[in-house]
Amino acid sequence: MDTYYVNGEFIDDEDARIPVKDIIVLRGFGVFDFLITYNKRPFYLKEHVKRFENSAKEIGLKFLHTNEEICKIVRETIDRNPHHSESNIRLVYTGGVSPDGVTPQGNGILMVMVTPKLRLPDWWYTAGASIITVDIERFIPTAKSVNYLSAVFALQKAHKTGAVEAVYVDRNQRVLEGTTTNIFAIKGTTIITPPDSILPGITRDIILKLIPENLKLEMRHMKLAEFLEMDEIFISASNKEIVPVIKVNDMTVASGCPGEKTKQIMAFFKAFTTDFGQGKTE
Repeated sequence: MDTYYVNGEFIDDEDARIPVKDIIVLRGFGVFDFLITYNKRPFYLKEHVKRFENSAKEIGLKFLHTNEEICKIVRETIDRNPHHSESNIRLVYTGGVSPDGVTPQGNGILMVMVTPKLRLPDWWYTAGASIITVDIERFIPTAKSVNYLSAVFALQKAHKTGAVEAVYVDRNQRVLEGTTTNIFAIKGTTIITPPDSILPGITRDIILKLIPENLKLEMRHMKLAEFLEMDEIFISASNKEIVPVIKVNDMTVASGCPGEKTKQIMAFFKAFTTDFGQGKTE
């Protein structure tokens, strides 16, 4: 049994409760963030909490906790789950109970849920995975809102085709991001990733710092037609790390195998997170 933090208490996961009149339940109004541990160290915790705070600010949700307080609660929740070899950490801030069921009152609830880290299929990383594109634009993309209707819809569509992710394409045919991932593409010696209109990924930020010298970085938008002509594509996320993409819709990416430059970046990221887990980097 896991231990969660909910509204000032550490309780068993089966006993975790929030009011049914909370507008996170009634209206889908709330924010969350997600991170994992390496050697039981929460990866870039302060940065994740900062993004958590920014998500709240973007949608007009008032936090009753500081960054330092939330970080302390997260660490204590991890310590109360010593049976995990590694953990998934989900932070949630609810909209709180509202008299009219709509208007936030600044009485939201903080929840920290620590669960065992799930192992994703090895073949995603060795053989590469498929993704699809969907014509969807997220509302306030810079906020990690709990309102995931578009993502659930898109992922259901992806899974029906055997794809692991769905990537949003806007009305201008710009490829933006996945439902839970950021997107990168490589053409020749240039690596490209969208500069804005996306959720700023923590894993994405690390990758940008690890790009090898043999690659030139371009922060710009890609139209779908250009995206489909790329030599290599990969997606990134906290729980997925870096996943090579070998197929987009019905189009095979280059040779249909993970590209050498993608594998190089994967190796750099693996070394970085290993050092982090050993306390060699912060």
